[in-house]
Amino acid sequence: MCGIVGYIGPREAIEYLITGLRRLEYRGYDSSGVALLTSERHLTIRKSAGRIDRLEAILGGIPAASVGIGHTRWATHGAPSDINAHPHLGGDGEVAVVHNGVIENFQSLKRRLESDGYKFCSATDTEVIAHLVASCLKLQPPVEDMAAVQYRPLVAVVQAALSQLQGTYGLTVIFRDWPEVLIVARLGSPIVLGVGDGENFIASDASPLAGYTDKIVYLADHEMAVLTADSMRVYHRDAGHVDLQIHTLELKAGDMDMGSYDHYMLKEIFEQPESIENAMRGRLDFDAATAKFGGLNLTPQQLRSMRRIVMTACGTSWHAGMVGEYVFESLARMPVEVEYASELRYKNPPLDDHTLIFALTQSGETADTLAALREMKRKGHPVLGICNVVGSTIAQESDGGVYLRAGPEIGVASTKAFSSQCTVLAMLALYFGRLRHLSFSAGARIIHQLQELPDKVRQALQCSDKVKEVAAKYAHCNNFLYLGRQFNFPTALEGALKLKEISYIHAEGYPAAEMKHGPIALVDKHTPSVFLMPHGQTYDKVMSNVEEIKARGGPVIAIVCEGDREVGRLADDMIEIPAVEEFLQPIITVIPLQLLAYYIAVARGCDIDKPRNLAKSVTVE
Repeated sequence: MCGIVGYIGPREAIEYLITGLRRLEYRGYDSSGVALLTSERHLTIRKSAGRIDRLEAILGGIPAASVGIGHTRWATHGAPSDINAHPHLGGDGEVAVVHNGVIENFQSLKRRLESDGYKFCSATDTEVIAHLVASCLKLQPPVEDMAAVQYRPLVAVVQAALSQLQGTYGLTVIFRDWPEVLIVARLGSPIVLGVGDGENFIASDASPLAGYTDKIVYLADHEMAVLTADSMRVYHRDAGHVDLQIHTLELKAGDMDMGSYDHYMLKEIFEQPESIENAMRGRLDFDAATAKFGGLNLTPQQLRSMRRIVMTACGTSWHAGMVGEYVFESLARMPVEVEYASELRYKNPPLDDHTLIFALTQSGETADTLAALREMKRKGHPVLGICNVVGSTIAQESDGGVYLRAGPEIGVASTKAFSSQCTVLAMLALYFGRLRHLSFSAGARIIHQLQELPDKVRQALQCSDKVKEVAAKYAHCNNFLYLGRQFNFPTALEGALKLKEISYIHAEGYPAAEMKHGPIALVDKHTPSVFLMPHGQTYDKVMSNVEEIKARGGPVIAIVCEGDREVGRLADDMIEIPAVEEFLQPIITVIPLQLLAYYIAVARGCDIDKPRNLAKSVTVE
């Protein structure tokens, strides 16, 4: 949640700040703001509730400044408003802070600071940090030349303030009286530093840095960075100075463009053939009829000894994990459980020494998934991450794992990450199956089916015009049921989630056979049922469920294989998709569901890429 940017160097800071905030707006769009600091020690704050456009409209007349910080907010403490927007000032305006995360003990700190005479303007936890830094600054003895001592007194000030905080933070601090320095710190919320030529950059993730620099540094938990225009120093809370580990940023500025599409979500839906190809590139071993992965960091012998798998995730990634459960149990014959990370982090499940954990996340920063990962590692279980963002916290803290290679996903409602996760899980199931019982010929057949998958997705995307017609027909409805069986039950859950996320329509996903155990009471002429029924072992059973809905006057939208005429005699609307093996069906059947959610949301005038109350990267509990 929330986005942070910062700049120090020769150019006007505001240009990078606004560009960066626009690229980070998917992380939070309740309000935004900037703080600009001139070499004459003039500190200017501009902030506004609402989107970046509202902030940009009030930037006229600001002085030129080569140092600045910015923030786009997803509200945790305090309603979205001008006064609660970041940056926040500390003391008498000698400190400005932007912050991502949650300070759990802010109320007790606030009471103490108020008793010391500090005046609070907002309802946020972040203002506590600003005043706390200002209070620690007052205790710092005067230093004539901060640069000569590498700004260590300011580092000590920030460290003293942070030592009193309980919770998570990614934050940036500027000091009115030292306009030549920025200080950045991280605990639980991501911070990426960009290394330029006579300039340095700060961002919550790498997207704002594209086009400005290709050299980046990932700040780790308990680390702090001191940035000037010409230098960057990183310190660990306990270990002192840390050598810079500079990585190459592969992301290009053009990767963040919307292109000819009306929304990022639609662009990302249509990028899925390429993202699936990227997920498979170099990972299919034809000679051994298996998959291969370079980053699992566990030997085949160690993996073969695993008797049980637990997958943990949140939201869309949890649905992908459920698909993985079906695929692993089918291909690898291994027992799999899928746990909500928010629940697993507080559970004490009886897991034996031969249990392997998979942590699934698009961003690699999801707070609950990270906490579950750490808890499982603490108990001695190997944890493999499946994520999309190189250098993310989960990528760094996992024992090994697999990158999705899906490219940037800007739309808040995840689409291509789901299909990429399902693809990676299918390859992992093939790999584990070949380690255990799966024959060479079966492995070769699966590889052939995987190879055909990108073209099958391209064919599925051709249903777009038909889905748009169906969406127009049902956009007025306020309740939907999504029904599927076996591999397509998780896809039903994902389809319902997409509709809820971006169109604000109530929708529920169920195994189709469970419909008569309660949900059928919801069926009426105003409640469409979306059936996922490509050919497979439960096709006839699902057909019976369709009959039951129609007998009660409910409209039926059926997702079927091309050429299926059986369903036509019952369904009000049919959307055809290409036939694939059952273990790959979720990757195909999700395409019309993503498009249905998209076109219904468009018809209802919703904000597709920035749905209300949501943000992309959930870094708070």
